[in-house]
Amino acid sequence: MPLAHPARSAALFLAAGTLILTATGCGGGTAAPSAKSTGGTTSGHPVTLDDNCGQRVTVDRPPQRAVALDQGAAEIMLALGLADRMVGTATWTDPVLKGLEKENAKVPRLADRYPSFEKVLDAEPDFAAASFAYTLGKGGVAPRERFEKLGVPTYLSPTDCVGKDNSGDGDGVRTRPLTMETVYGEIRDLARVFAVPERGEKLVASLRTRVAKATSTGDFTDVTVLYWFANAESPYMAGCCGAPGIVTRTLGMKNVFDDTRAEWPQINWETVADRDPDVLVIGDLTRRSQSAESAAKKIEFLESDPVTRNMTAVRKKRYVLLSGQAMNPTLRTVEGVEKVAAALRSYGLAK
Repeated sequence: MPLAHPARSAALFLAAGTLILTATGCGGGTAAPSAKSTGGTTSGHPVTLDDNCGQRVTVDRPPQRAVALDQGAAEIMLALGLADRMVGTATWTDPVLKGLEKENAKVPRLADRYPSFEKVLDAEPDFAAASFAYTLGKGGVAPRERFEKLGVPTYLSPTDCVGKDNSGDGDGVRTRPLTMETVYGEIRDLARVFAVPERGEKLVASLRTRVAKATSTGDFTDVTVLYWFANAESPYMAGCCGAPGIVTRTLGMKNVFDDTRAEWPQINWETVADRDPDVLVIGDLTRRSQSAESAAKKIEFLESDPVTRNMTAVRKKRYVLLSGQAMNPTLRTVEGVEKVAAALRSYGLAK
């Protein structure tokens, strides 16, 4: 899987774009649909996930030395107030979510991209979570089996396996559209594993509230959009049904590449210009693994290239800048919904 797309590189103030959950979250909660408790400990452990991306996972006790091997998993743990139970993070595309900086600073960063398996083991983890199948596979950190042979349970985000076929050479194909419900399920799973289910419910409720607010601000059904993550020479554009698809469907827009179920197909600029979307949503990444990572570099390319400079969105400078994590299936996908909705209103595209 190429490192060009968001999955391979790439507390709670209820304010737009900011999530911070305190460590003393309150409110009732229910168990994650994919998790069940066995035994009778006060924490509800052992917790068993009957089908976590094809594997049965049992966590005997709440983790105290967890590692988050992708930024998405790390930010969920931090938003749940779990920094004191984390011993490492890795594989970042962006600065940490606003409001989580102090908590994030408490946790060692094992690597900006994939750490070696040995580096992870040096942290003596008792639990490992990842956002993408590649991270827990060959070419990433290590296959799940290597962790489990050492007694370290692993968790893989269902956003990268439920309704998705990762068997090919690309970034996977969606067999059905991803929804925020799968993201919410991941939050609940991790909250359950760490014995803080009430915090998970509070975080999910706040995200739902933000989505509802963003969708109440206008009708965007006539707007066409395109999502560009990275790479100027062979750009990675979003297909119909991953995280950008959540943004598209939530706001009632149309992705000009809704006719492909590939997660991040590489599409030539002539085809892009022919589709001529009203708005360009572009990733503003801080990593340096591909060409045109930052939004500034992308815009420079768009406005100078003879194929793209006459596109409607380029001529009218209708750009929406999103972090890589907002274009990934994470809690920050909600940030994507909010920022795209706000930009469309500012461009006068709301009915």
